[in-house]
Amino acid sequence: MLVREMIERNEEKILSIYALKSKDSVGRKIEEEKCHVRTEYQRDRDRILYSKAFRRLKDKTQVFLLPEGDHYRTRLTHTIEVSQISRTISRALSLNEDLTEAIALGHDLGHAPFGHSGEKILNTIHKGGFRHNEQSLRVVDCLEKGKNGFGLNLTFEVRDGILNHTGTKQASTLEGQVVKISDRIAYINHDIDDAIRANIICDEDIPKDCVKYLGITNSERINNMVMDVIENSYEKNKVKMSKEIEYYTNKLRDFMFENVYLNKKSKKEEDKAQYIIEQLYDCFFRDYKKIPLETSVRIYEFGLEEVIKDYIAGMTDRYIINKYLEIYVPKVWRL
Repeated sequence: MLVREMIERNEEKILSIYALKSKDSVGRKIEEEKCHVRTEYQRDRDRILYSKAFRRLKDKTQVFLLPEGDHYRTRLTHTIEVSQISRTISRALSLNEDLTEAIALGHDLGHAPFGHSGEKILNTIHKGGFRHNEQSLRVVDCLEKGKNGFGLNLTFEVRDGILNHTGTKQASTLEGQVVKISDRIAYINHDIDDAIRANIICDEDIPKDCVKYLGITNSERINNMVMDVIENSYEKNKVKMSKEIEYYTNKLRDFMFENVYLNKKSKKEEDKAQYIIEQLYDCFFRDYKKIPLETSVRIYEFGLEEVIKDYIAGMTDRYIINKYLEIYVPKVWRL
């Protein structure tokens, strides 16, 4: 018996009736020979983990643009924290942890440089709009190179979870629902931690009733939220929080929008970041030859504006600043 078959057999024994077993995957757009060792979802996880798009997350903004401190979150550390929370919940609910992890690692691959500021301006200037969850799916479907050309050819369930990790629609699997709720738990709490580190807020600013029901420290809040999700989702066909904890979680999120995400001090460089993206978008539209050849060759497949959007969205914060300097700032002339 193959190792993969042993894992699949064990899944049948130990996973919940609501879990998506690896052998029951809808499958891939292009059928492939199965791996002897890894399940389908383990293969998807590995394809995402080894992708260039995943590595670029280390230099993409989470909340604070180009922070000087070493301990501020980036889009990569956010993704790792989402993965950890998701796996904890998934394991406790006897769901498919490999599927959960694959979705978690891939959910933010499509984020633009400069975080939500970049997403906001791209959504404004690109005629097709821009939503990072849709771009994440586009990255794994069309842009990232796999062994058979473009696209990682992931399973339906991982693709569905990536697309529906945000917004009003729910993922079709409980594993995808776990990632969606874990994403919120992660960013609310680590963004509070970073905002305190940046002296944007202090512990005393956090609403007192949220402290009472959720906790004062980062670890207390995460633990209480995670435990609540587990208790209210165990042996059920939906992943959810209790009404009470959900209320205070949403109140904490509203507090963050009012005091951090829209705070002038924390967002003082946002206009500059958006200006850079707008100028480069216009520059590439006027002269597509400034786009690298390996990217511009796909204009015939997707159209110029779609390729420009893909190119800019794939940039890291550092790369896009250097690209702007290269194009718009005169170089020092030397003999």
